Amino acid sequence: MAVNLHDAGYELEKAIRQSDEYTNLKKMYDLVNGDPSAKAMFENFRNIQMQLQQKQMSGIEITQEEVEQAQKTVALVQQHESISKLMEAEQRMSMVIAELNQIIMKPLEELYGAPQQ
Repeated sequence: MAVNLHDAGYELEKAIRQSDEYTNLKKMYDLVNGDPSAKAMFENFRNIQMQLQQKQMSGIEITQEEVEQAQKTVALVQQHESISKLMEAEQRMSMVIAELNQIIMKPLEELYGAPQQ
């Protein structure tokens, strides 16, 4: 019996949306976005993070000044309770996605073998 992978994908999406990890993430995200100062602080943090990632992906060296600024911003947002909880929820959701990816990729790993590290 053939399985429709798209249907299974939509079922997985539904399960993610109903998971404790996602509902907690959404709650924390809404909490941060409901506080103008927390929202601005978090957006600044995300912008710095994305700029540094884009530089790395482009092969542009990140300066010591940029590293220090990013570290200061991380320290600042981690002191904000709502943002800190949001970042913890993001980390948990990321771990769930990584675990799901391992499960999804298992048939291909069995077929081709696990990549050598």
